[in-house]
Amino acid sequence: MPAGDADAGAESAAGGVDTVVSAAGGAHRVSYAPQSPGSVRDAASAAKRPGIRPHRFDLSVPFPTPLEAEIAHRSLAPDAEPHQGVVGKELTVRGSTLAIHWTAEDPRLLRISVITFLEQLSLVVRTIQRFGPPVSR
Repeated sequence: MPAGDADAGAESAAGGVDTVVSAAGGAHRVSYAPQSPGSVRDAASAAKRPGIRPHRFDLSVPFPTPLEAEIAHRSLAPDAEPHQGVVGKELTVRGSTLAIHWTAEDPRLLRISVITFLEQLSLVVRTIQRFGPPVSR
């Protein structure tokens, strides 16, 4: 897929939107959907604020190597979520892919968290590109 192209967004089975976004590092799958009713997170959240369905946002970022994905994870994981308790963020590495999962009741706070994270991710990726691939010791 050429850089800058993106799917318009297809409805997923869960009632959300899946979009594939192309960037210099490859295609990234972005998924956004309100939390499915009956999930553990939904039940805990509903107990706090009845009638509020949490929103979910998932991002998968492929890296050329598992080591680069791990470097990005270690660089981004220490950053505490500014709205802890309101926005949840979880980072995991699967092979050479960094996966990020957000949950939030407030879509505006979710958007702010995602934008802030993408700015930090951009800096990490540019730093890895600038200094080249990691050297094995």
